[in-house]
Amino acid sequence: MSALVDRLVAQLLSLDVTLMACHARLTAGTDSEALHDLRITVRRLRSVLRPLRGLPGVEQLELAAKTVGQLTTPLRDREVLAAYLEQRGMAQAARQRSDTLGAAYADVAKSTELQRLFSVLDAFPRFLRASQHQDLLHDLRKRIEKRLNKQWKKLHRAMNDPAHDRHRLRLLIKRVRYAAEAYPYLDKTSRSHQKLLKEAQSALGEWHDHLQWLTQAEEQPDLERCVTAWQQEIMRAEQDSDQALKRLGKATFGK
Repeated sequence: MSALVDRLVAQLLSLDVTLMACHARLTAGTDSEALHDLRITVRRLRSVLRPLRGLPGVEQLELAAKTVGQLTTPLRDREVLAAYLEQRGMAQAARQRSDTLGAAYADVAKSTELQRLFSVLDAFPRFLRASQHQDLLHDLRKRIEKRLNKQWKKLHRAMNDPAHDRHRLRLLIKRVRYAAEAYPYLDKTSRSHQKLLKEAQSALGEWHDHLQWLTQAEEQPDLERCVTAWQQEIMRAEQDSDQALKRLGKATFGK
């Protein structure tokens, strides 16, 4: 069991270092991928934490990570839309959404939400060690494996629901996929299944982006010229996601 705790502590320290590097890049304001990398790191942290729920300190750290995610989501959405508009030759519309990104990056870097995450994450390994010394982690491996299996079962049920919610499926797939990456030494997801999870997540992400853009176009006149194309693209994204889900279901659940 001590080896598993050692591995978890090392994993958390590595994520902490990566977050600090992202913070430095955001502060510099010259790196267009810094925010994206920060969000990925926070997502990986949450994937490590989810199977540990119930242990001392986990709830506080999960909340701190979730808050940073909520803070940065609108900014990341703006990045993605600006990049799309730039690629489609809509330079002015792209600039209207990207010109203020530098200042927004700086705001994230000095935000109380991110500072809180650093503070709680820095203390968390000590909570783990204290729990270990108090013999609270004797069933840690079983706890993690049970939670990983539970996430797969939730995904299975959602995929078997004829009236499935694409948004919920996207979140469940992300949880299963990132959990497999967080615990490769415990999760039994094969590489081929991980690839299928990634494909399904990507297809559902494409659908989700277009859904958001169509909603924004109702209030942002400069996006009106994109609506027809987005309506066609979201239909293709729905078809692509259905096919990706079908391949995933057949490979993992035999359906």
